[in-house]
Amino acid sequence: MSTVIDEARPAVVRLSPQDNVAVAVDILREGAVASGVRALVRIPRGHKMAVEAIAEGEPVRKYGQVIGVATAAIRPGDWVHMHNLAMSDFSRDYAFGVDARPVAMVAPEELATFQGYRRPGGRVGTRNYIGILTSVNCSASVARFVAEEINRSGILADFPQVDGVIPFVHGTGCGMASAGEGFDVLKRTEWGYATNPNIAAVLMVGLGCEAFQIGRMKELYGVGESDTFRTMTIQEVGGTRRTVEAGVAAVRDMLPAASAFHREAIPASELVLALQCGGSDGYSGITANPALGAAADLLVRHGGTAILSETPEIYGAEHLLTRRAASRAVGEKLVERIRWWEDYTQRNKGEMNNNPSPGNKLGGLTTILEKSLGATAKGGTTDLAAVYEYAEPVTAKGFVFMDTPGYDPVSVTGQVAGGANIVCFTTGRGSAFGCKPVPSIKLATNTFLYEHMRDDMDINCGDILDGVSIEEKGREIFETILRVASGERSRSELLGYGDNEFVPWQIGAVM
Repeated sequence: MSTVIDEARPAVVRLSPQDNVAVAVDILREGAVASGVRALVRIPRGHKMAVEAIAEGEPVRKYGQVIGVATAAIRPGDWVHMHNLAMSDFSRDYAFGVDARPVAMVAPEELATFQGYRRPGGRVGTRNYIGILTSVNCSASVARFVAEEINRSGILADFPQVDGVIPFVHGTGCGMASAGEGFDVLKRTEWGYATNPNIAAVLMVGLGCEAFQIGRMKELYGVGESDTFRTMTIQEVGGTRRTVEAGVAAVRDMLPAASAFHREAIPASELVLALQCGGSDGYSGITANPALGAAADLLVRHGGTAILSETPEIYGAEHLLTRRAASRAVGEKLVERIRWWEDYTQRNKGEMNNNPSPGNKLGGLTTILEKSLGATAKGGTTDLAAVYEYAEPVTAKGFVFMDTPGYDPVSVTGQVAGGANIVCFTTGRGSAFGCKPVPSIKLATNTFLYEHMRDDMDINCGDILDGVSIEEKGREIFETILRVASGERSRSELLGYGDNEFVPWQIGAVM
């Protein structure tokens, strides 16, 4: 069955005058004319149609940038995808800082605020959870047993200021070297969650004999037992049942202290926004990602922080970020992380172009270069203020980058460990994701997805194709961020997502 083009909006979108392909807004049937070009075959929605002749070996351009080379001669009106487009290496001019510009900050009297939780030391949370952290997989069941017992008891009804008790369990912590890159990543991740401002109090549970020793971490960070930080190990307490009983008692003891926090008016400058995309499609770089970039720009203008991540998904577009680097050192640090990834994939017998995923390709994305150009749009237009390694504390204000994998749960875990207190997540295929202790706002790239998965999506960015401006949609996203930060529940929160999305990045040999 052929699909008739919606006459109320353009049939294709050509993103730059330099492009030799355009993106089909709706399905183009064979013979349909769009932008003066007749489709030679059926073009799926979100996919690319050639608008010029492209010789074999010539670069294919989208966003005004190279996304690969033609593997065969391509005629105007041809469908451009995996059968005739392939990844190619090309030179990038990093031009450190040439596009860096001062940010036009919002006037003091116009600064936005939200209702948040102010913590000791000045950190600000958007939620108020008690977290049960595990030092090792061997203590994961006990952590879950403690949380389940607290939830079954009904005691949380007496502490309405507390959003819940979350067990953060994972599959590592032992069978690893007790020093080195992998250990450092886990250490930063654990401590980052323990100190994330959305967590009011922490119980950390270990087994006792694991490589990741709780006592060593306490000594390293100079912390002791308190009314908001408790630790125990199964071997020391005396087994599973006794540790569950002790854990439940510890959480009960911490509830009054956690409940003592109350929301108050906080400047938007205290928001740390994690920028994410997953299940991307051909619309992502046209609608939701640039709209989220506009919202990130607004947040930066209000003094806040926005974290772009997923290093494999900026690969081939990193030169657009280095041009905005606040200093040469910042730009060079980003390039160094790119080189690390090239080596990492090579020694693991992989390649950077193993991304896009099958779902991305079905949605219209062909090469990592194309995907990265769209993904980078989430970062807006302001200067790149700093570059961080995975789970490092984010201390700079403004737009920053954190090195993470592209796999969403692992990536967001690093951002939250770095201090993010809210997440915006764009999707074109329909990623199912939530992130306790941080609320996740889902942005649909197209109206079809928004309507099809209405219970999962917070904002429809597909109406950008109907004439809503990027700036207008960015303002809508920014205002939604303020409301959710103030306590309004996102769709993923209402569905109960977030209990299984704590996934620390596991690097190195499993011993």
